Amino acid sequence: MKAEATIPIGNEAPLVKQRKLAVPRWAKGFVLPIVLIAVWQYVGGLGWISPTVLPTPLTILEAFYNLTVSGELLTNLQVSVTRALLGFLLGGGLGLLLGIFVGFSKRTEDYLDPSLQMLRTVPNLAVTPLFILWFGFDELSKVLLISLGAFFPIYINTYLGIRSVDSKLFDVARVLEFNWKKQITRLILPAALGNILLGVRLSLGIAWLSLVVAELMGSSAGVGYMIMDARQFSQTDKVFVGIIIFAVVGKLTDSFVRLLERRLLKWRNSFEGTN
Repeated sequence: MKAEATIPIGNEAPLVKQRKLAVPRWAKGFVLPIVLIAVWQYVGGLGWISPTVLPTPLTILEAFYNLTVSGELLTNLQVSVTRALLGFLLGGGLGLLLGIFVGFSKRTEDYLDPSLQMLRTVPNLAVTPLFILWFGFDELSKVLLISLGAFFPIYINTYLGIRSVDSKLFDVARVLEFNWKKQITRLILPAALGNILLGVRLSLGIAWLSLVVAELMGSSAGVGYMIMDARQFSQTDKVFVGIIIFAVVGKLTDSFVRLLERRLLKWRNSFEGTN
């Protein structure tokens, strides 16, 4: 018995499975900001909000262009990035070292950790006047204030990362006769690397926040100084430029550390969420 062939009748056509348009993952993060900016520009263009209170995105973009052409923005940004980097390297480096020592040694933990945990609860704003009295308004006080904020996230996450290492791995290290250096470089740090990088991300964010406090307490250069100077003259567009610069640079540093996480921890088979 022959099989009958089905012939499309009229305008009917064979059903074809349509392929969905795939949106790149990086592009999805721009959807909400673009919508907000469009609404913001529309409302501001209608004159419903005073430009002194909330300037339109185009006005802010024009201020950004003028500050860039004049060189004021790049000069202040360079000063701020240098301060934040020095503070992060000082505080983060010390936090990493102490986190390793305290996490590795129970005796060191008994002597140091209670005092460090007590200092961690003291807000940076509370010690700012003390830093001014001790070091004045020079660069040293700003860098030290930033380093204080950058110290604790790396210290705590390094300590927790080391203590979360499976104790059976240390038994293997004893069998292999690893010395103290090999235990740190080949066992502890690789196993605790996820927590350490998380601490780096948090430390960079807090260092950037501490930079704002440091520059607002008395400075003659930097993005924070530019914001304070613009506020005195009611230049709200310049204030928004400074805020956006803080946000963009903070996001770029965070994305850089996340890229390091993907590269250095690609051997880890962890849950990444559902689609």
